[in-house]
Amino acid sequence: MGLKKATTSLEEVIEKAGGCAVVDGGFATQLERHGAAINDPLWSAVCLIKDPDLIKRVHLEYLEAGADVLVTSSYQATIPGFLSRGLSIEEGELLLKKSVKLAVEARNSFWDALKVTPEHQYNRALVAASIGSYGAYLADGSEYSGCYGPKVNVDKLKDFHRRRLQVLVEAGPDLLAFETIPNKLEAQACVELLEEENIQIPSWICFTSVDGENAPSGESFKECLDIINKSNKIHAVGINCAPPHLIQSLICKFKELTNKAIVVYPNSGEIWDGKAKRWLPAKSFDDDNFECFATSWRDAGAKLIGGCCRTTPSTVQVISKALKGNSC
Repeated sequence: MGLKKATTSLEEVIEKAGGCAVVDGGFATQLERHGAAINDPLWSAVCLIKDPDLIKRVHLEYLEAGADVLVTSSYQATIPGFLSRGLSIEEGELLLKKSVKLAVEARNSFWDALKVTPEHQYNRALVAASIGSYGAYLADGSEYSGCYGPKVNVDKLKDFHRRRLQVLVEAGPDLLAFETIPNKLEAQACVELLEEENIQIPSWICFTSVDGENAPSGESFKECLDIINKSNKIHAVGINCAPPHLIQSLICKFKELTNKAIVVYPNSGEIWDGKAKRWLPAKSFDDDNFECFATSWRDAGAKLIGGCCRTTPSTVQVISKALKGNSC
């Protein structure tokens, strides 16, 4: 399978953004700010069932803030997860497609509204279909440890991801975003799956890191990126949901290890306890910090910059302003 698309490529949107494009911010965070109850194994994807209009509203808020890339609400949306809620396979697949449809509708309506103000500074955003790690589906925090156990191998991970990937691609996103990948094994599974399915739209793979040196599994990023560098299906690689103070050195490390575009969208610096399902007190960074971080990360070589958990549209707005002409 694989659908060839005559839409704006990832490279083109980076160029139109002046060399560094803006990714949106924390999705679940913004849903909660609007009152959504998402303490659920499906996390933000529960709103695909309960409140899809709110999902579109959050997408629009990030577009207004200056996002050049919208990431869909499918991070923790999996067919096994939907089945565990009593839904059928067909219903689960429809919800996956809805995650892309809502983002595309938000992007298109926002862009159409801009046509009456030709002096605007926005770019037509891309829609990235989020594919969370196997650990995200387990909802036990293993996306931050990489410990999947001895029974999990490449074939099991490919089987886990395959149908979701197929359904999301069929829904028509501009690219795929594999997120919070914690180990070499899952990176290899993602790369092999893209080849086996002959996916024609761009993809990025983002790891997480807890020490700023290695993947959560303890494996070196060189080991992980050696696999990714062999694939022409992966157009960008980077880090998401790691604390901001680790990002600068990780960009420098990745610049030495790959020629692919580097994407970074860290969290606010707070620490998620996957077992207790709560945020732990830790040093966090506010929007002013992100304004200065953004220019530094761009200068270090990042080509896509945004936010993850506990960041908001105001965070993305200051990132956008910093990257598109205003410095701190």
